Amino acid sequence: MNRPLSAIAGGVTGIAVMSLLLLFLEVETRSNLAIFEAVARFAGMPGNVTLGFILFLLAGVFAWPLAFMALEQYIPGGPDPATRGMVLAVALWVVFVLTGRGDLSGGLLAIYVIFTLLAHLCYGFLLGAVYGRLTSEGPLETERYDPTDVSQ
Repeated sequence: MNRPLSAIAGGVTGIAVMSLLLLFLEVETRSNLAIFEAVARFAGMPGNVTLGFILFLLAGVFAWPLAFMALEQYIPGGPDPATRGMVLAVALWVVFVLTGRGDLSGGLLAIYVIFTLLAHLCYGFLLGAVYGRLTSEGPLETERYDPTDVSQ
């Protein structure tokens, strides 16, 4: 598969899991975090949760995966694309936490920080792993079983 489609496939996989994790967080905190509202607020449309969710999806499926594809060779983390994806995700998380936390404090802020970090790490891992697998650049390519090799 070509590199842009592989990156987008990784983005779709990562954003699906990340969305579920963040939805779980919203449900468990009774929507006190307003994560998608924070995205809309960052875009200059506070209160528009639908727009926030759409921007969240577009960035996670297209913008960040294509940026990852273009910058992958410069991202630290060794030869494994999944590790590099996690490094990118931590950078995205730092910006997300600094711009989207609103007026959270105390225990809710701690839950927000920890859970959004976990969600971003899952996103980055899946983005890189799927991208690496589909472009055959990941470590799985060298570990394939060869039935003609009798030494295995």
